[in-house]
Amino acid sequence: MNRRIALKLSGLSFLGLAAGARMAFAETFEVTKTPEEWQKILTKEQFATLRKEVTERPNTSKLLDEHRKGTFNCAGCDLPIYASETKFDSGTGWPSFFDHLPNAIGQKEDNTLFTARTEVHCRRCGGHLGHVFDDGPKPTGLRYCMNGVALKFVAA
Repeated sequence: MNRRIALKLSGLSFLGLAAGARMAFAETFEVTKTPEEWQKILTKEQFATLRKEVTERPNTSKLLDEHRKGTFNCAGCDLPIYASETKFDSGTGWPSFFDHLPNAIGQKEDNTLFTARTEVHCRRCGGHLGHVFDDGPKPTGLRYCMNGVALKFVAA
C-alpha cells in the first residue's frame, strides 16, 4: 500500500468516526413523526425549513410586521418559543428576538456555508428555527434570527 492510499483510508476512517460520534450525540425529542407524517401537517415551506433546515428568503415572512402582544410558537408542535416583548427589527429581513422563553429551544453547532454558526431548534420537536448571533440588543446582546415560516404567532 502506498502513502496516498494510506492517507485516503485514514481520512475516510476519521470521517466515519466523526459521523458516528455525531449520530451518537443526536438529541431525542418529545414529539417525533415520520417525514410523511410531518408532510401531512406542515406546508411545503414549513417542512423544508423545520425538517430539512432550508432558510426562507429574506423579507418574505408575514411575521416581520407582527407587533401585537402574544407568543411566537413552533409551527411544528405549537411550543411557545418567543414572547412578543423580545421581538425587534434587526434589519436582516428575518423575524428577530433578543431572548427565548425558558426551556423552549435547543442549540447545536452548524458548520455549513464555510462558517461556524449556532443553529437554534425547537426543544420539543427538533424543528429548525434559525440561528443565533452575538450582535443583538441589550439586555442579552443576542439576535435570534428566525425563519418566520418555522413560527406561528398566537395573539394574547
